[in-house]
Amino acid sequence: MATVIRLARYGAKKRPYYHIVVTDSRNARNSGSILGVVGKYDPMLARDNEKRVVLKIDEIKAWMAKGAKPSDRVYRFLANAGLVAKREIPNQTKKNQKSEKTMQKIKDKADKLAKIAEEKAAAEAAAKAAAEAPAEAPAEEAPATEAVAE
Repeated sequence: MATVIRLARYGAKKRPYYHIVVTDSRNARNSGSILGVVGKYDPMLARDNEKRVVLKIDEIKAWMAKGAKPSDRVYRFLANAGLVAKREIPNQTKKNQKSEKTMQKIKDKADKLAKIAEEKAAAEAAAKAAAEAPAEAPAEEAPATEAVAE
């Protein structure tokens, strides 16, 4: 049995309130088979409010000594309380980031626009070269036509 320390959601709709519980990792989030409540978390309170996170430190230490592992969010609470060493936990939310498929489409579009710009620049260079070449060519051809006329 792998025990974990994690959040269990309570409270009303759009008014979340969490209990920090010790449970088996295979149980559902709010299943009735919790081993103990070791704290509370109220995200509706201000960050500097002391009642935002309430931890039962002795119980948490006892459960961690028995092998319970905290979830990422609970780990942050414990690190702020000084129970565990702080570590970098990556943000799991990726909703604000574009998907791989979208990033590929953006890259393809940028490549296509770069290719079109490259072709346009080449066409302009060719047109410019063509515009300069005829101006020089008639000057060379004029003596040849005069020689034929004589």
